[in-house]
Amino acid sequence: MNSITANNCVIHFNEQCYTALNEHLKEFNFSKIFILVDENTHQFCLPIFLEKLETSSVIEIIEIESGEINKTIETCVGVWNTLSDLDADRKSLLINLGGGVLTDLGGFVGCTFKRGIAYINVPTTLLSMVDASVGGKTGVDLGHLKNQIGVISNPNLVLIDTQFLNTLANNQMRSGLAEMLKHGLISDITYWNKFQNLSKLALDDLDTLIYESVVIKKRVVEIDPYENGLRKTLNFGHTLGHAIESYFLSDNNKQTLLHGEAIAIGMILASYISTKLVGFPEELTANIKRLFIGYYGKVAISKSEYNAIIELLKYDKKNNHGNINFVLLEAIGKPKIDCKVADEIILDAFEFYAN
Repeated sequence: MNSITANNCVIHFNEQCYTALNEHLKEFNFSKIFILVDENTHQFCLPIFLEKLETSSVIEIIEIESGEINKTIETCVGVWNTLSDLDADRKSLLINLGGGVLTDLGGFVGCTFKRGIAYINVPTTLLSMVDASVGGKTGVDLGHLKNQIGVISNPNLVLIDTQFLNTLANNQMRSGLAEMLKHGLISDITYWNKFQNLSKLALDDLDTLIYESVVIKKRVVEIDPYENGLRKTLNFGHTLGHAIESYFLSDNNKQTLLHGEAIAIGMILASYISTKLVGFPEELTANIKRLFIGYYGKVAISKSEYNAIIELLKYDKKNNHGNINFVLLEAIGKPKIDCKVADEIILDAFEFYAN
């Protein structure tokens, strides 16, 4: 697969990753290399990665705890302090080896430490390969509110090695699949149709689907890097999906949802709202609901919780001038941004999901 350039960041795939990485290390002669991992990537991915590394530079490993609950400014402070204690300077390199939580946080650490050091992202989950790998979004959560603090900053390189997917549990694979399904819904009916029967897809097909997903997102972020227009379409399903994810994160009595699991619900809700407000075909909404529940099951959300989730919408990053803005679909591949939705229709959408 050919490498992809998106907004001055080059994305490499599989074996090409390590050729490009080692050439980059040789060219820039970094003073020190820091590899940020969590306990999972430390155990399962770091040994594979280190085997491919060709450098005489000092390598230091920094480990953080995994999970969205640790995507906080407090974790950043810990990493900043560790970098400082280990004598990182402005010629150091930070390599972020992990899923979207780790690459988002690690990117934020890298672009703010000493006002910016070089960093490279090595996404190890399906979700991070097709979503966090492109577009330069970095940052952390504010309490249970998703991605409230951060900046847009592109890494030097992104390295997508799909052999890391062999280390993932099935629920993590399904979580990443949600973003790929979204890319089909907002941009390409041909791509969307490839997911209608996943049981017929071979493992080799996955590399191609990942590549196509990265290309779809690259096209969007190159036109609109700062989310002034077209890039908002990537938030299809995310307005309510993020609110649901935040609600489950804030309630100790509930099992935390993975990002893709929450976004899958959000896309069902957004499809229903699209049918009610912008004429998205009812049979396609029914198909989306059937397909997504077949892949993800149904999450129990009681009527008494609907308003608490709706209340969290006011923290959505896409809001402006007090308005909550939704991305809806007029047709597959034809999204409509900045849509206003009444609470009554959102409540109806929850009922559609539940029944």
